[in-house]
Amino acid sequence: MAEQRLPVPRLRGISREQFMEHLYPQRKPLVLEGLDIGSCTSKWTVDYLSQVGGTKEVKIHVAAVPQMDFISKNFVYRTLPFNKLVQRAAEETHKEFFISEDEKYYLRSLGEDPRKDVADIRQQFPSLGGDITFPMFFREEQFFSSVFRISSPGLQLWTHYDVMDNFLIQVTGKKRITLFNPRDAQYLYLSGSKSEVLNIDSPDLDKYPLFPKARRYECSLEAGDVLFIPALWFHNVVSEEFGVGVNIFWKHLPSECYDTTDTYGNKDPVAASRAVQILDRALKTLAELPEEYRDFYARQMVLRIQDKAYSKNFE
Repeated sequence: MAEQRLPVPRLRGISREQFMEHLYPQRKPLVLEGLDIGSCTSKWTVDYLSQVGGTKEVKIHVAAVPQMDFISKNFVYRTLPFNKLVQRAAEETHKEFFISEDEKYYLRSLGEDPRKDVADIRQQFPSLGGDITFPMFFREEQFFSSVFRISSPGLQLWTHYDVMDNFLIQVTGKKRITLFNPRDAQYLYLSGSKSEVLNIDSPDLDKYPLFPKARRYECSLEAGDVLFIPALWFHNVVSEEFGVGVNIFWKHLPSECYDTTDTYGNKDPVAASRAVQILDRALKTLAELPEEYRDFYARQMVLRIQDKAYSKNFE
């Protein structure tokens, strides 16, 4: 089956009302152009970030290869002063390095105490937070986090989903984003919330024969673009240049649906986690049956889940 590639729609000059009434209910990715995101697009050069961002210590991912894999953990965590991170991430090769002279860097900002605090650029980087204006296409009380991201050129992040809606604001540089519909999860070879398929452009089809069935939605982001990523949509990100971005996550479900210990916005909703635990117990119980009976009742359970839980309202 040939791979299906679809462009992510791009719209300019969309108001909050237009977004909420006509676009948001469709639950599909969308690139918004021409939004007011503040002076960051002109200010946030390497020199400015280095000088204004200061020497605050930040925890970063460092990888010897461009394709970062969160499943096998082909990277190490290190700490650098923020200004040093910016300078190194902007380089192709490094005089100072941890692993190799062409290593890649990735910052995903954290709260002051990551076990308790969410990331918010206005709190962790107040000298830079004033330069960026968030598109307030949601209610203030729905705000969850604003995550500062810095990537080396060529860095590719693993395919994963988040449980909250978010805007990816591309402040500087270029990114190529590939998204996959949540309804195609069965083709993505998941391990938790992440896909095992690292090389999405040339996958190992002996190992991942169903992967081409997953519909790909693609877009390129340049400075000033804002990508709406609905919750549960899988996304894979390639930084084609040194790039700086900010993710704005918000709670579109009632607050009690979310895990109160989640500071990253990627733990499954409480009810979903409970359902998976129940399923695991059911599978252990089925294992007590002979193979013929186990297969028979497992198939009935699958059909029951499809009948009771699958929706016909999504593509």
